[in-house]
Amino acid sequence: MNEQTRIPVILDGDPGHDDAIAWTLAKASGRMDILAVTSVAGNQTIQKTTYNAQRICTLLGIDAPIAQGRPRPLIEPPMNAPSVHGESGLDGPPLPEPAMGLSELSACELMAKTLRESLTPVTIISTGPLTNTAALLLAHPELKEKIARISLMGGGIAYGNWTPAAEFNILVDPEAAKIVFRSGVPILMAGLDVTEQALILPEDFRRIAAIGNPVADIVAQWLEFFYIFHKNLGYDGAPMHDPCAVMALLHPEVFTMKPLYVQIETAGKYCRGATVGDLLGVTGHAPNATCILSVDRKRFADLLVDAMRFYGEGQK
Repeated sequence: MNEQTRIPVILDGDPGHDDAIAWTLAKASGRMDILAVTSVAGNQTIQKTTYNAQRICTLLGIDAPIAQGRPRPLIEPPMNAPSVHGESGLDGPPLPEPAMGLSELSACELMAKTLRESLTPVTIISTGPLTNTAALLLAHPELKEKIARISLMGGGIAYGNWTPAAEFNILVDPEAAKIVFRSGVPILMAGLDVTEQALILPEDFRRIAAIGNPVADIVAQWLEFFYIFHKNLGYDGAPMHDPCAVMALLHPEVFTMKPLYVQIETAGKYCRGATVGDLLGVTGHAPNATCILSVDRKRFADLLVDAMRFYGEGQK
């Protein structure tokens, strides 16, 4: 695939098992030009998510500058999820120590530099709280037109997972989400509506492990770790929340999507962090997001398994 057909992207996340798998998919696709990687506080503290980002990039051979994001949301204190991802934020198999240092720039400034220097608009793939992206939009409104789209994992039109109304990534920093959804930048939203359908089942873990390369082996172990937590909640597999934000750019044909006007609740006592989608068009507002609502689960799983062959076969 030539350079003209590649998608220039910034990977922004709080890895996190499913963030790590999303980045593995992005690298394996051969269709994404990863220009920068930025960490955000969410699944764990900013120090831990940054260290995880460095280790993941070392494992995958992602040769891009990495910058540390803000240590907390725009307004509220930090919120973490060690019960889901462990004390390191990425518990499970050992990973290589970072082979690259951090950029001297902050995440916001690295994003701005990347946008300025790109000859074509850049897609931001955000798989954590939207703190960095909101900071970018606030600090550099002149660069808005250099953002092709924001493909994000966050929210849920029907329900939440951290509260009845709110999904974790949005709940961590609803003020940031409100800025992003009001920005006018095209948004592709992979919320819980679709991500909890994107289950990778134990038989899929085994297919990935059988590929026989070191990356596939680690991905299979990440999936197993993530599944153990979700199995206790009644899930049949590991929900691939963050990989949906990558897969939807690569293979939109496996999803169903609907343009909606989405508002972010920041003040409600019971609904803070909710992503309220205007399913019936009652607000009269034009859609500000393309919301992904369902997925062909088997096709999704097959594509994820196939992607792991990028890293070689029988090379463990």
